[in-house]
Amino acid sequence: MTVSTLNRTLLSAAVAGLFATASLAASADLSSRYTDTDGDMVADIPADESRWVDPDTLVFAYTPVEDPAVYADVWSDFLDHLGEVTGKRVQFFPVQSNAAQQEALRAGRLHVAGFNTGGVPVAVNCGGFRPFTIMAAEDDSFGYEMEIITWPGSGIEQMEDLAGRQLAFTSPTSNSGFRAPSALLRSEYGMEADEDFETAFSGSHDNSILGVINKDYEAAAIANSVSGRMQARGVINEGDYEVIYTSETFPTTAYGTAHNLHPELQEAIQQAFFSYDWAGTPLEAEFANNGESQFIPVTYEEHWSVIRTIAEANGVTYDCD
Repeated sequence: MTVSTLNRTLLSAAVAGLFATASLAASADLSSRYTDTDGDMVADIPADESRWVDPDTLVFAYTPVEDPAVYADVWSDFLDHLGEVTGKRVQFFPVQSNAAQQEALRAGRLHVAGFNTGGVPVAVNCGGFRPFTIMAAEDDSFGYEMEIITWPGSGIEQMEDLAGRQLAFTSPTSNSGFRAPSALLRSEYGMEADEDFETAFSGSHDNSILGVINKDYEAAAIANSVSGRMQARGVINEGDYEVIYTSETFPTTAYGTAHNLHPELQEAIQQAFFSYDWAGTPLEAEFANNGESQFIPVTYEEHWSVIRTIAEANGVTYDCD
């Protein structure tokens, strides 16, 4: 058994043991601003038509990255397609943090978005986010792994070596950048953040990776899909850091809409995602590095079950009101 396979097995076992008493199908925890009459755990489209929003310009945001300008170009062709299908102007909104993206959704300034894995439950419960798709490979497989990385020669060769050292997270709402590694370190290794190891928050996976390479952080918890894309762009090289842990596979960024968009507009937005031809586009050039080549349907209730369970085990609640 390889180290990578063993580590994935350990996390699977840790999750199973840690969450034995937790509900794998956690009940909806929506803000009182929303309703869920069909029981799918996401906000209903308002029954009152006067609350429907049909903007002339759709605002789209991708999950925060180290250089948002790069992704404005990556998404440009898709956003042109989105505009053609919906008949709307489309604006790319370069968010600087997960908190800023969440607040923009709640305030009604964001209509279509891709939220990071751990941020999806926050967006669903507090912002009325309605996720419906993720990126996938041609065979419909999808997801990424959480990795814990360090710089060569740091003296950190295994998880136990993190004791007394520094581990960088991305943000408190991130699955791979905070919640999954926190649950793992607590359950499998008996280590608590800021007690057994020092913590830092970088703001994004890109920042964490570059921070380790530049020795600003001794180690970091990251999503390997991000490091793969950075290597493909030539921003970093494979030997710039070492991986000491690789997790099981998690669902990746979810794309969806604000709950109160006009129903016909929501349908048109979904049609734009599922009809998009990736061939020869900047989106393909960027995300093919992860093996992704299409958008496939997902549901929050099914595909985010393990993420909700990790959040529950970390004591996460959604006090949105």
